Amino acid sequence: MFWSAWATTVRIRDGKTLTMDGPYAETKEQLGGFFVLECDNLDEAIEAASNIPSVKRGGIIEVRPVAEDQPHE
Repeated sequence: MFWSAWATTVRIRDGKTLTMDGPYAETKEQLGGFFVLECDNLDEAIEAASNIPSVKRGGIIEVRPVAEDQPHE
């Protein structure tokens, strides 16, 4: 399960990595794919996301935690 409410939006502008809490909600944007990365924490995930070529070319990526579905008791 991808937790969109806990998303962090990552973009690079003027050589600086910028982050924003929450998902990127532009409705005219289109999902171009996704990556699944194994990272120890959010900082490591943001660093990994900032190295994705499309982000370096001005794109935007959402970093979301992933959790396995747990059976409800």
